[in-house]
Amino acid sequence: MSRNRRRRPLRALPVLCLFVLASCAPRPAAEYAPTVPEAHLQTLYVATQKALDHTGWTFGAKRTGQMRYFRADISIPPTHRAGHVEWPDGPPDAATDFVVTATDVYPSSGAFFGDVKAARPGRETQVFVHGYNVTLSDGLYRLAQMREDFEVAEPSVLFAWASAGDPRGYVYDRDSVLYARDDLEDLLNALTSGPQDRVTLLAHSMGSQLVMEVMRQAALKGDRQLLDRISGVVLMSPDIDPDVFRRQAEAIGDLPQPFLIFVTQQDRALSLASLITGRKKRLGVIDGPEAVAGLPVKVIDFTALADGEGLDHAVAITSPSAISVLNGMLEQASLGREAFEDYMVLEAQP
Repeated sequence: MSRNRRRRPLRALPVLCLFVLASCAPRPAAEYAPTVPEAHLQTLYVATQKALDHTGWTFGAKRTGQMRYFRADISIPPTHRAGHVEWPDGPPDAATDFVVTATDVYPSSGAFFGDVKAARPGRETQVFVHGYNVTLSDGLYRLAQMREDFEVAEPSVLFAWASAGDPRGYVYDRDSVLYARDDLEDLLNALTSGPQDRVTLLAHSMGSQLVMEVMRQAALKGDRQLLDRISGVVLMSPDIDPDVFRRQAEAIGDLPQPFLIFVTQQDRALSLASLITGRKKRLGVIDGPEAVAGLPVKVIDFTALADGEGLDHAVAITSPSAISVLNGMLEQASLGREAFEDYMVLEAQP
C-alpha cells in the first residue's frame, strides 16, 4: 500500500471525531408543556415502528415488527427562527422552546387513517421519512419545524422507522431501512386507497433509500396504482449510491413528477457515509448532472447556502437563506411562472 493511500482516511478524522463525541452526549427528548397564546400549533400524525415509551435514545433496542399510531400537537415558540429547532435548555417553556402540548394514541390503524383523511379536504397528504441517527423526538420536532417554515397546508404523516438514534448505528439503520419497506408500502397504500387520494413523499438522508426501495418494490409487483398516486417526491441529501439510485429508478419506470433531489457538496455527514461505504460518493453530494443523466429528475444544489448547521446535512430545511430561496421557488412554480431546471446551482443572496 502506498503512503498516499495510507494517509487518505485521515481526512475523515474531524467528522469521525464529531460523531464519536455526539454518541457520548445525551440526546434531548420531546417534553410536554402548556402552550402560550403567541405560539403556533402544528398537528402531526405519526406511524412508527418505535416504542412509544422511548422517544429518545434507543440504540440496541429490538425491532418489534409492530406499527403504532398517534397524533401529536407541537407548539412552535413565537421566538422561532427559520431552520432551527429550539430545544429547551432546562425546563421546557413554550415561549422559547418547541414543546408537546398533547398526544393521542390511536387504538387501531383504521382510526388513525380515518383521522388523517378527515383532515385533508384536498385529498393530499405529505409523508415525511426521516434519515439515519434519528430518534422519535428528533423526527417529531423536525417535521413540525418544516411545516412551520414552509407553511404546509395539507396534513403531514411522519413515518418513523426503527433508527437506532445513535451515530454508531449506521449499519443497524441500513438494515432497518430494509426491515421497514413493507410497513411504509402498507402506509402509502392505505393513504391512497381512495380514487382521489394523493401523497407527496419527502425523505431525508437514509430515508431516501427507503422511499426508493418501496417505489421499486411496488413497480416490481406491477402496482402502478400506488405509483400513480404519488404526486411528487423530494429526496434531501440522499444517502444512496448513485449507481444504485439509477438501477432503482430504471426499475420503477415512470417516476412520479415532480421528482426533486437536493444536494450539498460539502455535506460532512455524507462524507462520513462515503468513508463507511468504501469512499464512493453518495447521491446527496454529486457535483454535476452526469450521475443522473437521462433520468427524469431535477437536482438543486444548495452548497452556496450552507451555514454549517447540522454538518450541512439538511441545508434546504436548516439554513434560513435556503428556506427563503426555496419558498420563493415553490411559490413561483405553483403559479406556473418558473419551472425548475434539470440541474440548478443556487447562489448565495448578497
